[in-house]
Amino acid sequence: MTNFKYNRWLIGCIIVGLIAALYIGWNRHIVEENNMTVELVFDYDDIVELARIEGVPMQTVMEQMKDAGVSSLAVYESTLKKLSENGKAATVSGSALLNSYYSGLLTEPSWCQLIEKGLIVPENIYIVCHDETTFKEVKEDLERRLSEDRISILQAGNVRVISAKANSEKVLKWNLGLSTEEMRIVNEAGFYIVARPSNYQAVTQSDIGSVFDRLKGFNVSDIIFSGDEVLGHPDYITDTANAFQADELTLGLIEHPQQLQFFKQEGLMELVKKNHYKAARVYSIPKDEQVKMKVNQAVERLILTDEERNVRINLMRIFEKPESGMTLLETNLKYVKDVKDGLEEKGFTIGRAGTYELYYPQKICFILLTVGAVAAGVLYLSLVFPMRNRYQYMLLILISAILITPLALGKGAIVRSAVALASANLFPALAVIWQMDRWRTGKFSSNMPLAKIMVAGAVALITTGFLSFIGGAYVASILGDVEYFLEIYIFRGVKLTFILPIILVTIAYLRRFNLFGGEEYSGNILGQVKKILDCPVYVKSLIFFAVAAVGALIFIGRSGHTMGVPVPAIELKLRAFLEQVFYARPRSKELFIGHPAFMLAVMAVYKKWPNFLFFVLVIVATIGQGSLVETFAHLRTPVFMSFMRGLGGLVLGAGVGMIAMLLAHLLYNLSSFVGRGTTKDE
Repeated sequence: MTNFKYNRWLIGCIIVGLIAALYIGWNRHIVEENNMTVELVFDYDDIVELARIEGVPMQTVMEQMKDAGVSSLAVYESTLKKLSENGKAATVSGSALLNSYYSGLLTEPSWCQLIEKGLIVPENIYIVCHDETTFKEVKEDLERRLSEDRISILQAGNVRVISAKANSEKVLKWNLGLSTEEMRIVNEAGFYIVARPSNYQAVTQSDIGSVFDRLKGFNVSDIIFSGDEVLGHPDYITDTANAFQADELTLGLIEHPQQLQFFKQEGLMELVKKNHYKAARVYSIPKDEQVKMKVNQAVERLILTDEERNVRINLMRIFEKPESGMTLLETNLKYVKDVKDGLEEKGFTIGRAGTYELYYPQKICFILLTVGAVAAGVLYLSLVFPMRNRYQYMLLILISAILITPLALGKGAIVRSAVALASANLFPALAVIWQMDRWRTGKFSSNMPLAKIMVAGAVALITTGFLSFIGGAYVASILGDVEYFLEIYIFRGVKLTFILPIILVTIAYLRRFNLFGGEEYSGNILGQVKKILDCPVYVKSLIFFAVAAVGALIFIGRSGHTMGVPVPAIELKLRAFLEQVFYARPRSKELFIGHPAFMLAVMAVYKKWPNFLFFVLVIVATIGQGSLVETFAHLRTPVFMSFMRGLGGLVLGAGVGMIAMLLAHLLYNLSSFVGRGTTKDE
């Protein structure tokens, strides 16, 4: 029997790295705890529409919304269409004016005189504003969008008319600029303004200045850009960033519907960096989803999103249908109040969106973590292919030196990602291998009472889980800075962490156990592989592998946000229940798959089950350990929540595993009883 030795110096390097990881983790926890203010935002236009539908004065609706918990109102740029609907401006095409004149329908003398003088052009659009402020802003915005030489002012009696050389249908929908009147109304009602400007075509420094000049004097909390570009893209993003910093504004980053980084806007990432990461993640329930939801479901969604994904701006949409027994206004007021109350119960405050401080761990900590991860890699190699200690130290020094050099020079982004990837895969594998070695060298009685086997299984599971937590601590700390909190950068190796630990454990298993049982085993991996390949293929074998392949596809697809693998309704209800019961809902892969399989693997050791069944249980158990570490790879999630999620999964998973053990015991006894009965009949 091959004797696998655990090099104490390698373990020492891992422990030193763990100390550095815990130090970073604690500082990260403090940074996250200092960012607990959520901004509840409604669109100003939605408030206007709600007041119209309910027949209630807009001021009353705004007062009630503020009392319910709304912090801010989002103000979008005006359009000629919107101004026309609001009665602020009237627009008409030149062709429509000429048709009315020649048909005798145009009776206003001043307009008739303009036509008779040849000043009305069919291709132009003509705008009449009903107040001086609107006239000034529309004229300024059109000049910026079209250029000054395409804008002229006509006089129709006592009325000034803006003449614009532009397609009348398209210009009606153009963004023209933020309305100072709307912003004044929002501030006077006691709300912050969330500005939603768009970029200019062929943007200039003057255009950028005009946007921020219009915001002067108003209480603006954040800017969330509309459209596919940030203001200033592509050549003047630095000017936009300077304006942000001068006004101490927060940049809103709209989370992508697939929950992976952000809604694509050209120049966004560059602007975040130039604004020194003074930014907040924004979440809005997609409109096509919200129409299918009840108020309580939307409330749960927002609270969970804020808690688990570090979202600090909730861009809320109005519910367009009232709940039973309530008016539409009452429905939306309840929506806001329930979100506010739920967030405050979770320890959040409501107000201007919180942002992270510029947190970057010390370089020495990254170096210690890197050495620890390299030590874990060398330790794994020594546990699969035993080698002399001096070769282990040579590998440790050589690989560490290669990786530490760029870190010391301050250019270690790739190294940090590599260390995170290695940690996420190596530590759960090492934890399971360590436990396999305990099973391999220990003595286990098949007559052990079931209750004691259950306790032994729970202890082994929690011990192995805490060893896997080391990998989680490494991942959470080596990537533990503000750029990862905001998801400017993301951990790219998530999918690999679902597969690689299984491969690593499989190799180690084949070095330790004879998959087919029987004679003394020498640890010949290639011999076992050859024996597997030489096995005859039966239909039942094909069915088994087909089921396994489908299971693997579902497993990987369920682990991301892009595969579209549906979640059963009963599981959604169970998730909701667990979210209410636990500080952080345990992951299903751990709770119902990995950890119960681990407990059954312990039972297999005591009951001397076939080696192949034991192998399958060990591999499935590895899924749970890998998932536990992978939880920490979601850097947007607070590190304390990731820890509590994994801990809850271990405790509850042990309970589910005990139930699985009991069922397996009953099934074994039942099959034995049936077998004895059959023998007697024969």
